[in-house]
Amino acid sequence: MVRLWGRVRSVAGQVFVLQVVIVLLLGVGAVAALVLQSQHDSITEARNRSLAVAQTFASSPGIVQALASPDPTAVLQPRTEAARKRTGVDFIVVTNTKAIRYTHPKPNRIGKKFVGNIQPALHGHIVTEKIKGTIGPLVQAIVPVFDAKGKVVGAVSAGITISKVRGVVERQLPVLLGAAAAGLALATSGTALISRRLRRQTHGLGPLEMTKMYEHHDAVLHAVREGVLIVDAGESGGGGLARNGKGRSEPDGERRLLLANDEARRLLDLPPDAEGRPVTELGLNPQVTELLVSGRVATDEVMLVGGRLLAVNNRPTDRDGGPAGCVATLRDSTELRVLSGRAEEAQTRLRLLYDASMAIGTTLDVVRTAEELAQVSVPRLADFVTVGLVETVLRGEEPRAGDGAELRRVAVHGIRDDHPLYPPGRLISWAPDTPQGRGFGTGKSVLVRDLHEAWEWRAQDPERMRQVLDYGIHSLMTVPLLARGVLLGMVNFWRSEKPEPFEEEDLTLAEELVARAAVCIDNARRYTREHTLAVTLQRSLLPRVLPEQSALDVAHRYLPAQAGVGGDWFDVIPLPGARVALVVGDIVGHGLLAAATMGRLRTAVHNFSTLDLPPDALLGHLDELVSRLDRDQPETGTEGTEGTDPGALAIAGATCLYAIYDPVSGRCTLSRAGHPAPALVAPDGGVTYPDVPAGPPLGVGGLPFETTELNLPEGSLLVLYTDGLVESRERDFDVGLGLLRDALAGHPGRSPDDTCTAVLDALLPERPGDDIALLVARTRRLHADRVAEWEVPNDPAAVAGVRASVSRRLAEWGLDELTFSTELILSELITNSIRYATGPIRVRLLRDRTLICEVSDSSSTSPYLRYAATTDEGGRGLFLVAQFAEHWGTRYTDEGKVIWAEQQLPPSATPPD
Repeated sequence: MVRLWGRVRSVAGQVFVLQVVIVLLLGVGAVAALVLQSQHDSITEARNRSLAVAQTFASSPGIVQALASPDPTAVLQPRTEAARKRTGVDFIVVTNTKAIRYTHPKPNRIGKKFVGNIQPALHGHIVTEKIKGTIGPLVQAIVPVFDAKGKVVGAVSAGITISKVRGVVERQLPVLLGAAAAGLALATSGTALISRRLRRQTHGLGPLEMTKMYEHHDAVLHAVREGVLIVDAGESGGGGLARNGKGRSEPDGERRLLLANDEARRLLDLPPDAEGRPVTELGLNPQVTELLVSGRVATDEVMLVGGRLLAVNNRPTDRDGGPAGCVATLRDSTELRVLSGRAEEAQTRLRLLYDASMAIGTTLDVVRTAEELAQVSVPRLADFVTVGLVETVLRGEEPRAGDGAELRRVAVHGIRDDHPLYPPGRLISWAPDTPQGRGFGTGKSVLVRDLHEAWEWRAQDPERMRQVLDYGIHSLMTVPLLARGVLLGMVNFWRSEKPEPFEEEDLTLAEELVARAAVCIDNARRYTREHTLAVTLQRSLLPRVLPEQSALDVAHRYLPAQAGVGGDWFDVIPLPGARVALVVGDIVGHGLLAAATMGRLRTAVHNFSTLDLPPDALLGHLDELVSRLDRDQPETGTEGTEGTDPGALAIAGATCLYAIYDPVSGRCTLSRAGHPAPALVAPDGGVTYPDVPAGPPLGVGGLPFETTELNLPEGSLLVLYTDGLVESRERDFDVGLGLLRDALAGHPGRSPDDTCTAVLDALLPERPGDDIALLVARTRRLHADRVAEWEVPNDPAAVAGVRASVSRRLAEWGLDELTFSTELILSELITNSIRYATGPIRVRLLRDRTLICEVSDSSSTSPYLRYAATTDEGGRGLFLVAQFAEHWGTRYTDEGKVIWAEQQLPPSATPPD
């Protein structure tokens, strides 16, 4: 090898021989390493595979039951053989706790003792071992089998021979040898090509050719319009510490300028003898000097040199084996900086418009939208912004052509709060010759660069305008709020901090901002109008004054949603017999349609209540009405429905709770259609939610409604509400019920009105997303001395005795004036029951706000009013009853019917407590 090395005299040849030797050594080493690694990997792979198979089979379903079976071998032998073939191991053996085999690939070895270190496995430990078996060197793993209680009930062993695993690795050896040979051939060819190319590039090149090449490069260097500086690395040439003759370290020498082209000399104003001198002696800008001396990397660093903005780049020259030092380039970017500033200003304006599109119009509130316009404009466009709107816009109306320049100041925002500008809420009437008056009259923007020269503006309010000027405000832009050609108001932009006045570019930007805000304000104005109409309609449909009655002390609250008017409603309806009906309902959805639908259902409830139906029957009729109204709605796309939201036409989804309270018995009958259950507050302050079957919402149909009866002590509170009170986006329904319980509990004797206030204080969200209806009723009982009842035998002769008893009771009540009419009414009603009904007949007198006469029997046939002919002997009884009574009617009960009649009490009668 040494002799061969000596014969090869060229560097290229020596490099060629060296690379061949290196590739050979690497190939031999790789083969040896593969053999050693294959032995280690084979044992590791055998251990991992046998352990994985043993653990998997030991944890497989049914193995514990198989070990406990009468014949474990019959169950486990087929399974172990199937698993052995699938996994590629040589054997899977299952043993009992005495190391007796239950399975084996060779059946003649089943029942014999296991060969290997199995005792640790029978004590709950995993064992892996390398042994030399009858089939050769192998690795086997022994894993315990645990039952459900963690007790070892057996063991599973899996093993595989090392030769089976090693064969895979050994088959890769020819591939490696082939790769080494290919690498040797590739390295040999590459080295030969490189050597040949180097000889071709260097041989034959003389000094003249090298000089021409240098002159060409120098001409190019001095012709470019970019300054180039080349600086060395100091005396040591290493850019760090130099070694002196005694071996001590000393600082580098000064960096010197090696080359500077013509453009660099012009930009830096270099002296003629700059090349070869230290950089620190050239009188350069400190920033440039620091950069060249440090040699640090820089990319487009902007430096001010002699009134020019230079973009400087600096890179080291020794990255690719070149000499130590650095090369710096300089580019004059003064004009580019001006263009960049304009582009940055345009980008800032676009950013402001984008931010305004996101910040203005987040709500449908006119005033809030105006405030958002003022906030987004300060301080990026103006120092102060004021917004004034026409008065009719605040009411949701469209401004009329005859409206003068009278604006309500709705928004003021600035960089400080101590400004002298008109405050919000001020009604300002601008003179026609002021900038605001001219802008309002013409609908065009007005730019006032210097307010000191705007005498007509100062004449509007001399004292305040003087304060504005003294404050430092000096420039104004007034821009009209125009939407669809309608003038909604004016926006004023004021400047105080910046000494420069507003320019036309600022006015263009302000007009764009105001145009976007005008659309949002107009949308908010329309919404305000529609919302006001819907609220007006809704409130006109709700009860303004609760009717007078003696059974309940009632208080109520109604709060519309901020997002839109909904369809919640409530009602208190007096019923015959001193009873009172309480109603709470909810229409799903918002808007005018929901309010109108609420009015229709409320009217229907009133109409059905006149029939004196029980709650479940009334809800059944209401459910049929809603279903019929849904069917009567036009289908989507039919004639006359263009532009109508088909989803808004359906009424299905309405809920209702209807309760009847009887002050005589204290019984409350309730039924609900998909509505939240009421809350009941006992006289001692305890709160419960009665179990009232929910029933389906109105309009669903198909299921009957159920009724619940409650006996309420006097002084109980019955709390009815809609879901908007307890449910919102921030809390679940159950959480709301818990808050309602806490607000109601522990306050015995609290009035219904105070209860309403306490409930809303505890549960009302900051921005209600749904309507809230709340009805709180305290129960009263009709005193026993105001109720009189008699049993009437089924005999016409008994009528006289009843009349006498009634006359005595009326005398006790001081109602002698009603004796004649009452006797006549009861005589006709009792006689009618005796004639047409069977079973017991009862008469009851109730003294409430009216005198109520009731006759009940077991018949379900209702009498009706008719005109009797002159020849008829009867048929005039109910006609007489109708003439003497204020109201009369029939209601049905479980036992039959009740015919009742009411008479007004005389003025001299004492009103009930």
